[in-house]
Amino acid sequence: MLLVLAMAAALWGIGGAMGAPRTTRLTMIGALYVGVLIIHLTLPDGSPLRMATGESAALWLILGGFAVLVFAYRRILLALRRRAEVTQAPDMEAAPKPGFSEAELNRYARHIVLREIGGPGQKRLKEAKVLVIGAGGLGAPALQYLAAAGVGSIGVIDDDAVENANLQRQVIHKDAAIGTPKVFSAQAEMTAQNPYVIVRPYHRRLTEEIAADLFADYDLVLDGTDNFDTRYLANRVAVAQKMPLISGALSQWEGQLSIFDPAQDAPCYQCIFPQAPAPELAPSCAEAGVLSPLPGVIGAMMASEAIKLITGAGTVLRGQMVIYDALYGESRTISIARRPECPICGNAADR
Repeated sequence: MLLVLAMAAALWGIGGAMGAPRTTRLTMIGALYVGVLIIHLTLPDGSPLRMATGESAALWLILGGFAVLVFAYRRILLALRRRAEVTQAPDMEAAPKPGFSEAELNRYARHIVLREIGGPGQKRLKEAKVLVIGAGGLGAPALQYLAAAGVGSIGVIDDDAVENANLQRQVIHKDAAIGTPKVFSAQAEMTAQNPYVIVRPYHRRLTEEIAADLFADYDLVLDGTDNFDTRYLANRVAVAQKMPLISGALSQWEGQLSIFDPAQDAPCYQCIFPQAPAPELAPSCAEAGVLSPLPGVIGAMMASEAIKLITGAGTVLRGQMVIYDALYGESRTISIARRPECPICGNAADR
């Protein structure tokens, strides 16, 4: 029996060293357990393999039953916790204290001396409420810079947990946070960086049932997701609530960014992307790869556009899309326009 336990420990350790996700390592150990059971249930008494693995299947069945009970108990606790998170949203009444302390004035001094932001702009940042969808590659730098800039209330929604493979590019998360829900990992880093902001984590997936109520609590939404269903949902709700949607996307060496805002005569997301591409034409980062700093570039640009929208500084990317090619060090800006036949914001939506 000790031999099998040693093999299980070795599989876990080697898998961890190679960066394999927890689910993969647990699957390997499960396969080992099933193999041991097959040995005990098929080979005759006295078989050398049975002797080397504990002689009897009874002990292994007891051990497996205990593991199933522990797993079921954890799943029940997780389900109860998620239900509590859904029914008990973060306290939206909590708000940053009015005015600036001396420490805050010193912290934001480089903003305040900017003519385009100044004291009034920093005050608007403190009073702003911004929702970020996704705490991954794009969400990580956007969240960090929104918090650093002093955006008073920042919501972050994501149903995923930190994995080792995320850390190559999702710089808000640390190695010690592996296995932690991303929203709580991000919250800890943001409040550690700036204790003067309020971070509201939503450990769940954005769905039709909650999207409208959630968006209504915020002034502005940043979409850093990596799936088209969520992108189209965020676009529909943002258009319905006449709020700007800052959207970024990544693929390998290239990133893109725009502000979709039909209320200000800019196109919506579906004007530019009427339907999701075939899966083989838009592979995920896990399938196609992505340059480590690229999410930082695009995510920081998303935060910059959010700050400009809130403060009224400069010219924002309404009706424009920036495309950045890191491989060749090139960036270009293209004009984009509303589509009259768009079912979300065009004439078709009014019928």
